[in-house]
Amino acid sequence: MKILGIGNAIVDVICKVEDDFLTKNNLTKSTMKLVDETEFKKLLSNLKIEETISGGSVANSIVGLAQLGDNVGFIGKVNEDDLGNKYEEGLKKENVKYFYSKKKEELPTGTCLILISPDSERTMCTFLGTAGKINENDVDVNAVKSSEMIFLEGYLWDEGNPKKAFDKAIQNSNSAAMSLSDLFCVERHKAHFLDLVKNKLDITFANEQEITSLIGAKNFNEIISFGKSLGKIIVITRGEKGSVAIKKDEVVECESKKNLKIVDLTGAGDLFAGGFLHGHVNKLSIKESLEKGTQMSSKIIQKIGARLN
Repeated sequence: MKILGIGNAIVDVICKVEDDFLTKNNLTKSTMKLVDETEFKKLLSNLKIEETISGGSVANSIVGLAQLGDNVGFIGKVNEDDLGNKYEEGLKKENVKYFYSKKKEELPTGTCLILISPDSERTMCTFLGTAGKINENDVDVNAVKSSEMIFLEGYLWDEGNPKKAFDKAIQNSNSAAMSLSDLFCVERHKAHFLDLVKNKLDITFANEQEITSLIGAKNFNEIISFGKSLGKIIVITRGEKGSVAIKKDEVVECESKKNLKIVDLTGAGDLFAGGFLHGHVNKLSIKESLEKGTQMSSKIIQKIGARLN
């Protein structure tokens, strides 16, 4: 197997909103907020659902890799309920091997409310449900060892059981990549994330905001210097400014695609990571890998949701 993703198994519920809905509910545009089941239901009660799709950041990347023809798998915790069954079906339909046995859990399958505002930005309210209760017993060591690389998400990292699952996966992996996921994640786990990036990961994905916060950079040159000092691969997305990959002294840039009809930015980073990893595991150059990531993210932002058809 080329890549095994380990992440939050979450069903995306997509709704369109006006900006005042965000203000009224004290939501910060373009960020992810964790909510409990009550708040989730309250928010959803006033909205019209556009679409419901199996999601989760790393799972989206893994589906992208499967669509590019790569042999991939995924581990993520769901409940044996309606959404959990739909989640598993959604992965299998995309030729992703699912290394998790569903059983009855106390909490329901995780759901993420994706609110798309008129400017195509997405604001997420996530009820993790049982997805956030992943533990070391949920990690299939044979699946980890038989894959060339594992891909983890920062969203999943949390003290206690999820951290143990993370550690077990990294310790048994041949190679490890991770996405920093979200600015709030970085700020909450700064010391731990810095340790992972410096000492345990072979590839790190971040957007400019996330990496700036992680290392306390004052400008982009400081980020470049940090990347060079790592001796591993760090891939940074910069929105309209394109993307940059740094590996030792090699700094490779890739422009973003222009004149796209942007509908929804959900999944842009996920599909970018999927495209880059496809290049990496198939021995393409860093430049070609960045181009593949850019191509994939350009496609996804021109449709609703985080999965390409």
